[in-house]
Amino acid sequence: MTGAAGAVSASRAPSSTEVGLCGLGPMGLPIAIRLAEAGAAPRVWNRTPGKAAEAVAAGAVEVERPAGAARPVTLTVLPDLPQVEELVFRADGLLAGWEEQGIGSPVLVVHGTISPVAVADFAERMLAEHGVRVVDAPMSGGTIGAARGTLSLMVGGEESAIAEVLPVFEHYGRTVRVFGASGTGALAKLCNQVIVASTVTAISEALLLARRAGLDQQALIEILSGGLASSEVLSQKSVKWLTDDYAEGGSGKNQLKDLRFVAEAARAQGLELPVAHVVEELFADMVESGSGDLDHTGIIQTIARRSDAGEARS
Repeated sequence: MTGAAGAVSASRAPSSTEVGLCGLGPMGLPIAIRLAEAGAAPRVWNRTPGKAAEAVAAGAVEVERPAGAARPVTLTVLPDLPQVEELVFRADGLLAGWEEQGIGSPVLVVHGTISPVAVADFAERMLAEHGVRVVDAPMSGGTIGAARGTLSLMVGGEESAIAEVLPVFEHYGRTVRVFGASGTGALAKLCNQVIVASTVTAISEALLLARRAGLDQQALIEILSGGLASSEVLSQKSVKWLTDDYAEGGSGKNQLKDLRFVAEAARAQGLELPVAHVVEELFADMVESGSGDLDHTGIIQTIARRSDAGEARS
């Protein structure tokens, strides 16, 4: 597309197999591997070198700068929108790459959990100023879902862009739903995050109560898993509570980021979400205490600390 300053010049039609991926973290790496194993030969870039070995072994092509990962369909698997924008606009970034390769009207997929308001604005600017079509497609299902190709993807964006990325999503997503215009996928993910964060917190409280009362936690988890309290959170995360190992996974600081976006979205709709508000306060405490890099199941430590502090005061 031409006409706007810095616009990407048009040349050839994009192909669903011409894929780039930036961000080889816990979610990005298994997605890159699945794309490579499907024969897409994605071009992959990561800020920290040395993360691409498994993807390269599966058939991915590692590039030295983000511009090299600029393809007709480029996926970003990054924590928040500012990291995406930095990747797009840096001197050796995606805009430069699309221009160098003569790729017109590319699709930029934002897989992180982001503000619906911010991504809608970003999509409007990218299309008007650069001819880049942005699709917000946050994911749910964790690293296990990414590795198995069973992720749920919540998608927002213009119809033509979504049509081009759906064949790509099929390689790592089992449940893909389109919610509408830019920002609607992000909003759907925030609905998901209200449930995830609240469930993680509720399970933490239940297990802390069981632990203090001397109940067998393994037996309790088995009982919970067989009844109405069962959930994917319990299935995927129970080992963390049982081993008290909260070192890796979806971090508390990212959970707090998501909950703050929930609060922003709720205000925009004139809503008060009391459960989400309390859970946000707990995760803010977790982060402020220096535990924000732990997996979000580490909230059990924050709840225990607050309980112990209250008991000491009494």
